[in-house]
Amino acid sequence: MRALSNTFAVLLGIAIATVSLAQTPPTTPATPTAPASPTAPAAPTAASTASTAAKSGDNMEGLAAVYSDKLAGHKTASGEVFSQNKLTAAHPSLAFGTKVKVTNTKNNKTVEVRINDRGPKQAGRVIDMSSAAATQIGIGKKSTAPVKLEVVGEAPATKGSK
Repeated sequence: MRALSNTFAVLLGIAIATVSLAQTPPTTPATPTAPASPTAPAAPTAASTASTAAKSGDNMEGLAAVYSDKLAGHKTASGEVFSQNKLTAAHPSLAFGTKVKVTNTKNNKTVEVRINDRGPKQAGRVIDMSSAAATQIGIGKKSTAPVKLEVVGEAPATKGSK
């Protein structure tokens, strides 16, 4: 009976360790990288919903798209109500409130947006923007464009931060 009890304790310990390891988020670089295959969607990770502390001057490249009009009036991940008329955008990991200069690499037009939502989830895309922001850099409602992102303003500190 004691051997059975010891075996149960060992198996229980292994099960707890396995669950603990499975819930540990992976370590990811501060700058997002493109998925290995442009046709395969990126695997979701715990880091995809967490914010990344960005410093002014951090750069990223990829495709930008425009939010659907269907999302107007809905709450963003930050809790703010989405408006197509504001210069806002969604990014997978930058902290809410981060200011980003978006440059359309086809025409060199730029716009500064504030991150207030999470997304995009499509492979290769680095940002989804409001219609107002996309229009300023020459992106149509149903198109995408190659862009370069540059962090120009860090997110404001939250109340619990020191």
